[in-house]
Amino acid sequence: MSLDRSFLEYPQLRHGMDHDRYSWSMLAQRPAVRWPNDKPLALWINLSLEHFPLNPKGDGFKPHGSMVMPYPDLRHYTLRDYGNRVGVFRVLDALEKYGLRASTAVNGELAERYPALLRRLKARSAELVAHGWNMDSVHYGGLDPAREAEYIQRSLAALAPYADGPIQGWLSPARSQSENTPELLQQAGLQWFGDWINDELPYPFQTSNGPLTALPLSLELEDRFIVGENLHAEAEYADQMVDACDFLLEEAQRSGQGRLLALNIHPWVMGQPHRIKHLERVFAHLADNAGLIWNAAPSQIIAASR
Repeated sequence: MSLDRSFLEYPQLRHGMDHDRYSWSMLAQRPAVRWPNDKPLALWINLSLEHFPLNPKGDGFKPHGSMVMPYPDLRHYTLRDYGNRVGVFRVLDALEKYGLRASTAVNGELAERYPALLRRLKARSAELVAHGWNMDSVHYGGLDPAREAEYIQRSLAALAPYADGPIQGWLSPARSQSENTPELLQQAGLQWFGDWINDELPYPFQTSNGPLTALPLSLELEDRFIVGENLHAEAEYADQMVDACDFLLEEAQRSGQGRLLALNIHPWVMGQPHRIKHLERVFAHLADNAGLIWNAAPSQIIAASR
């Protein structure tokens, strides 16, 4: 039985890329990026603070970390909430101990539920990033654009009181987007998003409403992905972060082109008492290389890359 030809026919089918979202560009062939003070490596640390509803609807799909047992799945719900009540403060203290700063990507509903936490974050976050409404409000193909626009607007409105100015960045729940997400983000006044992980440096991204910047937030170096999905030991997580740092430093110095290390941390994962020492080992290694590393907010990294 042959494949129906309609499966091979879609808009912008042509030689090369089948979209106009960004220009084809290989990392090794781009003009060199220079970070401030000629430091070879930029460092973006992000904390993802999330609310997983106890009774998720699962519209589109249920993201990793969502409830999996019959209602009420208190075992998983309370573990996720642990990160917002306990783990986050351990991670923030570890950052302060080693002189590092991180952005915080926060669900809008979490800001409504825990205003005291948001007030604490305002003083300690390098940049507040919108992280959707909650982890059951995912952006997926076929989602009604009006409903999706409401998710974005509600998220920004809930976070606005805790931001120093207009929120510039976005990280989708589960890093998922619909076919309309980039246009709706640009329409809402956002400047960049971290969902696409097809690169290691910021790159221009086009929408029908105007330009955005894609700032890749590595999934391969994410704690939940390494420890929770790949089931690697906590010490192996730390080894991988150190290895990535060392390799990118060497590559940047050898090539003369700035590189970016982007780490995403979930306090309900690495804020556990049996894991925090491994996260601190990563932070200690980064601090030991402070002379070569520019630790910056994501919007600063984008501005410096242009």
